[in-house]
Amino acid sequence: MSFFDKLKNGLGKTKTSINDKINDAFSVFRKVDEELLDELEEILIMSDIGMDTSLEIISRLRQRIKKENIKDAEEVKEALREEMKEILNVCDNTLKLNTKPSVILVIGVNGVRKNNFNWKNRK
Repeated sequence: MSFFDKLKNGLGKTKTSINDKINDAFSVFRKVDEELLDELEEILIMSDIGMDTSLEIISRLRQRIKKENIKDAEEVKEALREEMKEILNVCDNTLKLNTKPSVILVIGVNGVRKNNFNWKNRK
């Protein structure tokens, strides 16, 4: 199994875990209120989304729920998904390797063997 296959597999497990936790929250909290938003915020933070990013996502979701008067849990789920995508799309993901030395931070779940990838032979 290649490095990228392991990384993809590990991230797939993470996605499934987050998805399951979010679905569980929506099954417990039937109405859209602050308790649901607090639970979603906690799920994001505990899923290693990061404190600042989690707070930003929930803040945007809260504003959107008020602005669009969202009452249905499925609509909240869709809005959450869209807000998370929006946050991810803002990032500049181009490599800037014009300085020597350059630093590349490799992020991935435990067990995907990030340290075994041969960066020296990559162009």
